[in-house]
Amino acid sequence: METYSVWNRIYDYIDPIAFTLFDISVHWYGIMYVGAMLIALLIAKAFITYHNERFPISQELLDSFFIWVEIGVILGGRIGYVLIYSPHRWEYLMQPWQMFNPYVNGVFVGISGFSYHGAMIGFVLGAMLFCYFKKQSFWIFMDLSAISVPLGYVLGRIGNFFNHELFGRVIESEGFSRDIGILVNGELRYPSQLFEAFGEGIVVFILLMCLLRYAKKSGTLLVAYGVFYALARFICEYFREADSQMGYFAFGLSMGQILSLVMLVLSVLLGLFIFAQKPISPQKIKQRRKNVR
Repeated sequence: METYSVWNRIYDYIDPIAFTLFDISVHWYGIMYVGAMLIALLIAKAFITYHNERFPISQELLDSFFIWVEIGVILGGRIGYVLIYSPHRWEYLMQPWQMFNPYVNGVFVGISGFSYHGAMIGFVLGAMLFCYFKKQSFWIFMDLSAISVPLGYVLGRIGNFFNHELFGRVIESEGFSRDIGILVNGELRYPSQLFEAFGEGIVVFILLMCLLRYAKKSGTLLVAYGVFYALARFICEYFREADSQMGYFAFGLSMGQILSLVMLVLSVLLGLFIFAQKPISPQKIKQRRKNVR
C-alpha cells in the first residue's frame, strides 16, 4: 500500500473557505484575487515613481486607469469563460444578467469561472477606452501593465490552488513526480496551479525586468509579455487537466493551449507592426509626456 506525505495530502488541511461573514462564505480565491489586483497596482505605482522617464504617468491617472481596466477584466473574464468554457453558454446568453448573479435559489454561492484570455481582451478594451477618452498614450499604459501584472498573477494561481480547482493531470510516472503530486479524489495529480504561478508569473516577470532597459520602443514590453506568457501557458498546460466539458482537440491540445497559440501569433504580428513604425521625434515625445501628466 502506497504511503503519502503531508504534502501529497495537503488538500486535507486547506479549506477553500477562509472565513464566514454574516453567513457569506469568503473563499481564499476571492482574497487572492483582490490581493493580485493590489499587488499589480502597487508595482505600477513603483514603476511610475522610479522609472518616470519610461512611464511618464501621474498617480491620479494610474488610479483612474486601474478602475477602468478592472471593470474590463471582470466583465471580460466572466463573459469569456461563459462563451468559451461553460456548457450553459446558451442559457446565459438568453439571460446575460445571470452571468454575474452570485445567488442560486436564494443561497449565496459566489461567482465561479473566469477566463484569463477573456479577461485580457476585457483589459485591452478597457485600456483603449480609457486612453481614448482621457487622450493618453495607449502603448505607454500597456507597457506599464505588462510589467506590473505578472506578480499579481502569481496570487491568482495560488488562489486556484487553495480553491481546489483547475487540477493537474494524473501522474502516471514514478519517482520525483509522485513526491510533488497532490491527492485529488484518491489520485495523485500535478500541482499545475503552482507550476503556472511560477512559470506564467515569476518567470515572465523576471524576463520582462531583464528586457526593461533594452526594450525602449513603446509597445515592446507588451509584445514581450504576450510572447512570454503564451509560451509559459502553453508549456504549463501539459501538466494541467483540460476542462471536463472541453476535453482535448487536435494533436492533444487543450483549449488553453490553442488560445495561447493565438495569443502568440497576435503578439508576433503586433511586434512586427510596432517595429515597422517610424521613430517618434524628440519634440513629439516631450509633447506626449506633457499630455500624459
